[in-house]
Amino acid sequence: MIYKNKNIFVKHEASSIPWLVVFTNNSYKEFSQCPKDVKSDILEVLDIVEKELLSFYKPEKINIASFGNILPRVHFHIMARFTDDSHFPNPMWGEKKRESTKIELEDEFLKNIKYKLNESLGT
Repeated sequence: MIYKNKNIFVKHEASSIPWLVVFTNNSYKEFSQCPKDVKSDILEVLDIVEKELLSFYKPEKINIASFGNILPRVHFHIMARFTDDSHFPNPMWGEKKRESTKIELEDEFLKNIKYKLNESLGT
């Protein structure tokens, strides 16, 4: 667990790229069913994480995805993508294009994320 408050929590997705996922604490099936404060927290997390991924890792692109077909609960994936990652330009759920070096979530990045989320959203 990277961050948690009364509305949402953020976890790391095991992957070869920097990848975080924000979940609602309650099981809303659709984003439109979330109360305004939950929606606000989700959007704030997406904004903070995207900016930190861009600043820290300097990726080619940030991907943000929300499907919920297998896990019918509101959650958003936030991924730093690189031209030489294993699936680029395909989605991470798509066809693997190549072998690539794993890019770990570094302690400094996690420290920055935790600080900024706590500063912005509290606990």
